[in-house]
Parts: sequence; structure tokens; C-alpha cells
Amino acid sequence: MNAGQACGESDLGCKHWALFHEVSSFLLALALLGVVYPVLADTQAVAKSAKARPKICVVLSGGGARGAAHVGVLKVLEEYRVPIDCIVGTSMGALVGAAYATGMSLAEMDQVLGSISTQLLFKEEPPRQQLTMRRKQDDYTNLFSPELGINDGELKFGKGLVTGVQLETVLRRLTKVKGYYRFDKLPIPYRAVATDLVTGKAVVFDEGDIALVMRASMSVPGAVAPAEFGGMILVDGMLTSNLPVQTAREMGADIIIAVNVGTPLLKRDEINGIVGVSGQMLSILTEQNVQASIAALNPHDILISPELGDYSTGDFDSLPRIAPLGDEAARKQAERLTALALPADAYEDVRRRQQLAVIPDNRPVDEIRFLNLTRVNAESVQNVMETRIGEPVDQEVLDSDMRRIYGTGDFEHVNYRFLEEAGRRVLAVEAIEKSWGPNYLRFGLGLSSDFTGDAHFNLLASYRQTWLNKLGAEWRNDFQVGRTSSITSEFYQPLNAKSYFFVAPRVSAEHRSTDLYAGDDRVARYDVKSVLAGLDLGSQFYSIGELRLGVVSGKLEPELDTGPEILSPGYDSIDQGAYTLRLILDQIDSVNFPRSGWSGGARLFDYNPDLGAENPYTRWDADGVAVYSWREHTFQFAAKAGGKIGENALPRYDQFQWGGFLRQSGYATGQLLGESLQYGRIMYYHQIMRGTFMDGAYSGFSLEATEMGEPLVPGNSTDVLKSVGIFLGTDTPIGPAYLGYGRAEDGNEAFYFYLGKPY
Repeated sequence: MNAGQACGESDLGCKHWALFHEVSSFLLALALLGVVYPVLADTQAVAKSAKARPKICVVLSGGGARGAAHVGVLKVLEEYRVPIDCIVGTSMGALVGAAYATGMSLAEMDQVLGSISTQLLFKEEPPRQQLTMRRKQDDYTNLFSPELGINDGELKFGKGLVTGVQLETVLRRLTKVKGYYRFDKLPIPYRAVATDLVTGKAVVFDEGDIALVMRASMSVPGAVAPAEFGGMILVDGMLTSNLPVQTAREMGADIIIAVNVGTPLLKRDEINGIVGVSGQMLSILTEQNVQASIAALNPHDILISPELGDYSTGDFDSLPRIAPLGDEAARKQAERLTALALPADAYEDVRRRQQLAVIPDNRPVDEIRFLNLTRVNAESVQNVMETRIGEPVDQEVLDSDMRRIYGTGDFEHVNYRFLEEAGRRVLAVEAIEKSWGPNYLRFGLGLSSDFTGDAHFNLLASYRQTWLNKLGAEWRNDFQVGRTSSITSEFYQPLNAKSYFFVAPRVSAEHRSTDLYAGDDRVARYDVKSVLAGLDLGSQFYSIGELRLGVVSGKLEPELDTGPEILSPGYDSIDQGAYTLRLILDQIDSVNFPRSGWSGGARLFDYNPDLGAENPYTRWDADGVAVYSWREHTFQFAAKAGGKIGENALPRYDQFQWGGFLRQSGYATGQLLGESLQYGRIMYYHQIMRGTFMDGAYSGFSLEATEMGEPLVPGNSTDVLKSVGIFLGTDTPIGPAYLGYGRAEDGNEAFYFYLGKPY
């Protein structure tokens, strides 16, 4: 009922009042509408504007090295001012996505990608100069990888060709933030996808240590050992979700820009051998889930598929050449991409917020804690680290620490994280002891030939038992069969956890053959058998060198195998007993094809009647190598010398035997024999082919000179012998291989083939 109906028919005043009330109410409503409507209009406009800018999510697939094309795509998106509100990646896509999501610029990404190589990603040992002397000494044998484990009588293998330690170091360089984060709090919200090897399901990470998450997403089965998180064993996400479109949809994406760089299936004639079949099986699994993801794209989503030709997933040495191919593919979608562009000022504001500088947390740590150690002593592990409690944390030093810990040979994986506990900052190092340890078996092979029928071989095996007590005791047994057959057993016992001092009892038995030459003619061959026992007291200067003082005692039996009876050694059995000194210094970067550094050593044997020696004499020798490189050119300078101390002559069974490839090239192996030796070599070589996991291939030459003093066979030269050698050399999975030729000034010449260490 309105006001007019409340008045009587004759009540004129009441009706006027009612009319006034209605008019005033109407005017008041108009006034209120004039104030409120603009506010509502602005609010609706803002809401409409927000809805008008869809949420855009970029999905980056896995594809190994082919994933460098993602960088090219991102460059085009920046050029077209396409905003990115979230990023999802698998494998290499997780790597590129994490770098961009944490604020790394494309220029910085180009710089990092340009420095990445297969060797950088997968050669896991630290620089050789940083290894302990105990591990360095293996390099002078002909042992090769892989290292097998023996535990409870069962033979065990590692979980991958590499553990991912070096990979993680590179991944940390690719992120602007370090440590544990919730990925929605990053400059660009981010997700990474891995596969749970136990359940076979995809695992989507929305938080964690970014480098470790990327490493899990990139753990190609069989190549990189699985990562472990929260009880899960994780491998490459390509197996379950190589193009994770659904994950982007769950993040609220309105429009998805999906980039697929996966490897296409091999053609029939390309499927060769077990490697081809295995690779095709992985590709089939990957392609099936990729096609399912592509089918889930909506009409307004954008799919970019770079044409990557013959580039494979393993072409990490070609990343700078692969990246531009993503640029080309993205430009083919220019019309659709530019439709998503923001105005220049709005886009610059978005990118400015996404690239805010993140200040690294270099605060000192109050504790270094080692997690999960069961047999390895934490104090011994901390001893190899340069990061110190109470000092600012340096990221590069810490990454180097992780490689050195891995380089001790006790761990299959090493990583770290920072913990905040009641005002204390803790560096937690998670060093996972080898699941196939602590006892290890390795094999080796050495071959040599001069192409004249004189060929030699040696087969080797080494069985090493580690961490027999908390001080790190090690029992090692080495076996060799061939031209030299031997068994050696040593028990190495550090006297403290830092391994500065040690004792090492040992026993050995050996049977070797020695040839005797008169000029160019071999006139006799000796068989020499020995059984020795010794005890050393030593000190290790960690990675620089080792000094040993000891005693040795036993028997030696030289016997004439072929040749005139007049050359018989004249002994059935000879008692041995000597004081020994051995110094080794080693700071060379590689034993096979060194590029820098130096190494050297000295040995002294004082055979003394007080220790039971029948023939008292003192023998010494010393050697040294220095290497310098300029670009691809390397110069190596080497010297060796030896002789006697005192009046007593060296017995014929313990004189210096020399000659052979790079040991006075041009002469037969062991052709030179005398009581003293002086030798020098200048060698040049350059790299003619780069290697992937190995050192590559080299060509070079050597200039050599030797003087043998008091040769055993009268009439053999005492002049300075000069020769030149040329060679081709390469690294192989079973050791270095050389093909060489040597010619001496006096006309001696020889061709050589070596598999193993020639010098």
C-alpha cells in the first residue's frame, strides 16, 4: 500500500504530502544511483579486465639436449610480450623451466648453456688434483671401470652409469634461488614432474630443493642413478608425463603453450642392436603419454614442436646450436602468440617483478651434520671439506666439497640442505653410502706389441674391502696374470680419523720375465720369482702426496729360462731384507693424457745384512713430470734417473731396465739394461678429437735421450742414445690406447701398439 492509498478521498493535504514523499524518494534514489553506479562500473570493469587477461602457463617437455630449444621459444615469447603466469616442466624442460621461474634472464641462460658439455654434466669425479692419494694411485694401474660390489657373496652393480653428483652441481648454477622452496612462492609459480620407480606413477613437485627436484626429473633410467625423496625412488618424468599438460591445467591455466621436443621413434632400419631396441622402448613409452597430453589440449591452447633434425637427447655439446631451432618453431605461431601480448609497459612491469634479485644466503653454519652414515666415519668425511663452521658459506666451495666427498669412493650420491633449528643454522650433508659396497671388485687389461711377434699381455683384478673399522681400515688384494704374474695383499690402517698417519703391513708374490740384449739381439731370458713381506709407516698429505718408511724381507729366485749357461745368475735362492723409503707427489690432472700439473717420486732401497740380505747394496731412483698447455697444444717434460749409493754394485737381477714406447722409443721393451739410468723426454701432443665421457683423441711426438751407465752386457752402448717417437692416442672404456712409431739415432726402430699405460 502506498502513501496515497492511506489518505481519504477528501483529505487534500494528505494527498499533497504523499505526492511530495514519492517525488523526494525518487529524487533521492536518482542521487544515490549517481554515486554508486560509477563505483560499481569501475569494479565490474576491473573484474572484466582481469578476466580478459587469461592465465597463461608454459609446458616444457623432456628431450635431453634437444630441450635447449625451449630457450629459443622463451626468447620469442619475450619478444612478443607474452606473459607467463606459470611453468611446468619434465626432465630438460624442468631444468629450463626452473631457471626461468627463479628469475634467470635469457642472456644468463645462454651463457650457462654455452658452458655445458656432456663431460661437464656426467664426469663426476672432482678435479684429479683434489682426490685422496689413496684413490689417485689406482690411476697408475691398468684397472678400468665399472666397479662391482661384493656383499654377502653376492655380486652387485651400481644403479646408473653416473650418480648425478656433477649434474646437481650444474643444476645449482641454473637457479637464482638455493635451497628448499614452495614453488608457488617463486617469481613464476613452477612444477616439475618425475616418475616413482616403485609405483610407476608421475610425481609432481610443488616444493623442495630446486636443484634436487630438477635432478630427480632428469634421472634417465640406466644412465643416471635414481634420486630418493621421502622413501620414493625417482627417475625421469618422461616415462609417465613428458608433456605435463594436465599439471598446468590443475594450476589454473586458461591457455597452455606446450613445447614438445621429444625424440621421434626410430625407423625400422635405425633399430640396431640392444642399444637401439632399448632406446626405442623408452621412446614408445614416452610417445604414448605425449600423444595423450596433446589430445588433452584445447582449441585455444598452442602447441610448438621444433624441428630438431638429427640432434639426439645426448647432444649436450651442441646446446648453443639447438636453442635457435626453438626460436624458428615459435615464430610459426606468431599470429596466435601476438594475440596474447601485453602492452609494452605492462609487460615490462610483469618481467621486472619476475626478475627480482634474490640475495644468496651465505650466513655461516653452526654445525655440519652428516645424515645416514652407518659405516663411514663422519669426522673423516668432514676432513675433505673446505667449508668450515663459523665461516660464510661459499656456494662454489660447497659444491666442490660435495664432489670431493663423492671422490673418496665411498658414496653413490651426495647432496646437502640447510636446516634452521632453534636459532642455529645446520648444514646437513646427505652422503648415501654405496648400496653395492663396502667391498669392491675391479678388472683390468694391458696389451702391448711391436708387430714383430713380441707381444705381451697382463690381466688384472683388484678386490678391496673398505671401512673395516671406524678409522677407515682397508684391505686390498691385487692379482695379475701375464708376462708378470703377481699377488699382492696390503692392510691399510689409518692411525686417526683424519688419516694423516697410517701403518700398512703387506705381502706379495711375483713371477716376472726379463730379457737380456746384446746390441739389437736378445741373448737370454730370465724368470725371476720373489716372495716378500713388509711393513710401512706412512703419512698422507691428503691430495698432494704420500711418504712411506718401512722394512721388507723375503726371498728371490732368479732362473735362466733361455740362453747360454754362462749367463746363469748363479743363485738358487737369495735372501732379501731392506729398509725402504718411498715419496710420491701427484698434482697432475690426468694420468692418461695430462693437460696440466706435475707429479714426481723418489724411492730408496737399502739392502742390509741386519735384515737378512745376502747381497748388501743401496739402490735409488727418482722421476718427475711437468705438463703445460696452451689452447689445444700440450707440452710434457719428463725425467727419470737412478743408480747405486756406495761401493757395492747392483746385482744383475735388480739393475735398471729401460727401452720401449716413450721409454726411449725405437728400442724394444726392456732392451737397455745397466747399473745406472739417466733419461729425459720432451713430448708434444694436441687434441684432434673431443671425447664425450673420455678424454678424446690426440696426436703427438716425443724427443728422448737416455744414458745407461755400466751396462750388464759388455759392449752395449754407454753413449747418450737419442730417438724420436710419433703416436696417435685415445681414451677407451678399458684404458688408453696408443699406436706409435719410434726411431733411434743409431738406426733402431720399432712400431708399437699399447692398450694401457706405456710409461
